[in-house]
Amino acid sequence: MDAAPKVALVTGAGSGIGRAVALALLGAGWRVVLVGRRRDPLDETALLAGEAAADAIAVPTDVSNAEAVSSLFDRIAAFGGRLDLCFNNAGFFPKSRPIEDVPLDEWQEAVAVNLTGAFLIAQGAFRMMKAQAPKGGRIINNGSVSAHVPRPNAVAYTATKHALTGLTKSLALDGRAHDIACGQIDIGNAATDLIVKIGDAARARGEATEPTIDLDAVADAVLYMAGLPLSANVLFTTLMATKMPFVGRG
Repeated sequence: MDAAPKVALVTGAGSGIGRAVALALLGAGWRVVLVGRRRDPLDETALLAGEAAADAIAVPTDVSNAEAVSSLFDRIAAFGGRLDLCFNNAGFFPKSRPIEDVPLDEWQEAVAVNLTGAFLIAQGAFRMMKAQAPKGGRIINNGSVSAHVPRPNAVAYTATKHALTGLTKSLALDGRAHDIACGQIDIGNAATDLIVKIGDAARARGEATEPTIDLDAVADAVLYMAGLPLSANVLFTTLMATKMPFVGRG
């Protein structure tokens, strides 16, 4: 008798990295809960999955809203009965500007989505994974190379991604007794729509652009992490364009 399909939650599933990972999971036989603020992009992700769309459900959710996240986990319980994987991917990248010009509401939105949202999703996942039978599961946080070094004029994004690293370590420690593994993937220059637009704008100004990596490479890395037994964990991994200027000058 075949084992029941595993259930995954992917936030920020309406575009970019979240969409690529959700489609990879669906292609690998997972049931996937697609989460994002707007329904239309989530429905488009499901449509792109073809026949596997039957194993997906779109749940529009503001991850920074505690009541909305609580309702989300009620939907997950009704959809799959359990949760085996949480890909904490939703994020907000504010406009690049010097710290003295950063509006307080922009800082607060970055904290709300990138940190509080990740906390609320992880909290809900912990509650569900500890209570289910068999218990346990995996949480993968989408960090960034900005969790290691900042880009210029990106104080809010950098600060929240550094904080996410602390959240990952704490979840990994607290989850051990409950068979909950937590790791983080720090991605550099994945070719999302945002990165492509930034590159196009730089080229239009006659400026140098950085190399990028295909989203499929990111999805493959997350799929590898997700496929490990719960006795093994990739705590931190950095996946980046080989020639991006991250390691140092040359």
